[in-house]
Amino acid sequence: MSLPRCALLWARLPAGRQAGHRAAFCSALRAPVGPFPGALGRVAAASSASGGSKAPNTSLFVPLTVKPQGPSAEGDVGAELTRPLDKNEVKKILDKFYKRKEIQKLAADYGLDARLFHQAFISFRNYIMQSHSLDVDIHIVLNDICFSAAHVDDLFPFFLRHAKQIFPVLDCKDDLRKISDLRIPPNWYPEARARRRKIIFHSGPTNSGKTYHAIQKYLSAASGVYCGPLKLLAHEIFEKSNSAGVPCDLVTGEERVTVKPDGKQAAHVACTVEMCSVITPYEVAVIDEIQMIKDPARGWAWTRALLGLCAEELHLCGESAAIDLVTELMYTTGEEVEVRSYNRLTPISVLDHALESLDNLRPGDCIVCFSKNDIYSVSRQIEIRGLESAVIYGSLPPGTKLAQAKKFNDPDDPCKVLVATDAIGMGLNLSIRRIIFYSLLKPSINEKGEKEIEPITTSQALQIAGRAGRFSSKFKEGEVTTMNREDLSLLKEILNRPVEPIRAAGLHPTAEQIEMFAYHLPDTTLSNLIDIFVDFSQVDGQYFVCNMDDFKFSAELIQHIPLGLRVRYVFCTAPINKKQPFVCSSLLQFARQFSRNEPLTFAWLRRYIKWPLLPPKNIKDLMDLEAVHDVLDLYLWLSYRFMDMFPDASLIRELQKDLDGIIQEGVHSITKLIKISETCKLLHLESLPAGSQSRLSGTLKSQARRTRGTKTLGTKAAEPHSLEAGEKSLASRLVRQGLLTPDLLKQLEREWLTQQSEHGEQRTDPGASAKATKRKKKEPDS
Repeated sequence: MSLPRCALLWARLPAGRQAGHRAAFCSALRAPVGPFPGALGRVAAASSASGGSKAPNTSLFVPLTVKPQGPSAEGDVGAELTRPLDKNEVKKILDKFYKRKEIQKLAADYGLDARLFHQAFISFRNYIMQSHSLDVDIHIVLNDICFSAAHVDDLFPFFLRHAKQIFPVLDCKDDLRKISDLRIPPNWYPEARARRRKIIFHSGPTNSGKTYHAIQKYLSAASGVYCGPLKLLAHEIFEKSNSAGVPCDLVTGEERVTVKPDGKQAAHVACTVEMCSVITPYEVAVIDEIQMIKDPARGWAWTRALLGLCAEELHLCGESAAIDLVTELMYTTGEEVEVRSYNRLTPISVLDHALESLDNLRPGDCIVCFSKNDIYSVSRQIEIRGLESAVIYGSLPPGTKLAQAKKFNDPDDPCKVLVATDAIGMGLNLSIRRIIFYSLLKPSINEKGEKEIEPITTSQALQIAGRAGRFSSKFKEGEVTTMNREDLSLLKEILNRPVEPIRAAGLHPTAEQIEMFAYHLPDTTLSNLIDIFVDFSQVDGQYFVCNMDDFKFSAELIQHIPLGLRVRYVFCTAPINKKQPFVCSSLLQFARQFSRNEPLTFAWLRRYIKWPLLPPKNIKDLMDLEAVHDVLDLYLWLSYRFMDMFPDASLIRELQKDLDGIIQEGVHSITKLIKISETCKLLHLESLPAGSQSRLSGTLKSQARRTRGTKTLGTKAAEPHSLEAGEKSLASRLVRQGLLTPDLLKQLEREWLTQQSEHGEQRTDPGASAKATKRKKKEPDS
């Protein structure tokens, strides 16, 4: 290398490296071994001393990819200053570096636990070994280590620099902790803190009139806001208010209704709790079902309303279990809580006997199930008995729920029995005499997002049981029992337990906080950002961070679509049922259209959902229509956030009303749909082992005779169905006629298989084998 070239390369190095011999330079660079009293040791000590917060969960740190350096246009400057590196020697040096306990300890001081240290080293080694040319500084250090002019520990600054490249969170942990600090949430709402609010807690069980008294205050105020947990409840207050001559607007996630002709906002508004404004001043605010502040997924919305609503009077309605927590939270804001307690207006009693059989149903009965399959099964069994039932479950559209409730409440309608899930616990006025728990086990999601199947809580049991004998219904006394005798004692035990006091209120990161997180971690996915945020977050003892699994599910679903962070955040907060594949794929399709800047028009959506849709022919068709209704809800929800990209909300709402009518038609004849669905499921019986159907036939015939003798069927149910061409299955015909259910058929099949296995053991006797063969030949086909 020529002298001018060498001088030019040397001049490019930092000034510190030009002074003295290269070995002396490397010695200055090297951190002392052992207790690290030098600069690195001081930084490490500072890093360790700055703790105090919980150690982060490093399994959430997803390593970024750092590509090896390719050939440089200026050549390999390090090699020209020293010599090319021997890759085999370099690999030995790196392995020695990795095994040193002192290096591992120092790395831990910088937040690199064993897992991160290993991942960072693998990436560092690949970067060194695969790069065509390295930066001059690291090339010189590696070269000096090869010639024993430097120590292997001198690689640590370069390793740490690389580790912070693949784990950027290491370089900004303190900033991230400050951003995710969720302590003292009352300070997030300065407008509310500037007021001296009067807090009134209306406490009492279901049907005690607590909400009525709060609503009366709301209606008599000059301005007010009602915050409810359901669209149905917001609609009810909206209609009640306007009927009372108090102009009231409606605001839900999917709907905005202004009642004034000029389009100006009314002084009163009924909304779902997530949609309440925390900057608009009101005279009276009502927060319904305040105990839901503990909800693992939605509790943050009640916390936000409680701490943030700008109202002179804040009326809270809910269970007494929330009084202590609300009092504690209001103590931190300097506000006192006045508690008004109410007793139930009508008596309710737990019966000493279970229903045991659907033959014992009476008008005004409501059977509460905790799964759709139980809903279908019970509805079918009721129809077999010649009774008509209404059906209500959570995924039905609000219009269909109201139609079914109206049908059940109508004294002139032949429908006298209701089959429902715990969706009846809120939002519907029902004339129920007796609540019958079909089961006491309910699937739920805990705070960690894990699915559990446990007995219902005292709070849930009281909420559901309290629907019997409501003050406004024709039944002035309520009764509660169970379907099965063995569940009755457990129900009594659950209802007699004191309701556990609520310990904590939910919180949720805001879009602004996530944006600040993303500024520090720009290459991290939104789902991973949420994980890191929750892990770094600090909360006071009265709060918890709500479960964000649904948010993360949506974030992962649309991660590959190019969207801005704020838009992506909004899409991920859209309420969807992740169990519905069509709804999930629709969110993906909407996001894809949005990213292309292509408006989602009425014509486009009609094509997408294949409108017009036909009435359902079976349960699967009904579930598909419910999914389409959810997709239209999703469109309407997004249309209020991105009006230019979802421009046809009014047309979609009319379409949704038509779809609601089709679904109502299907639910009205749900027992027919269940019957057809059962028949379709039983078609696979044709492929059972030969003779299985014929062996069952005698039993089935006797079961059919017993059924005809003991069940009172409607004319239509008892009407014989003609066999389709080629259909010879007695089982299918009995199911069509409603004389047999799949459960009975499965039980008969199990009994037959048990008998077959017993016969098989007898045939294994060698002495009896020949006789059995002769006997089998003589016997005709069963």
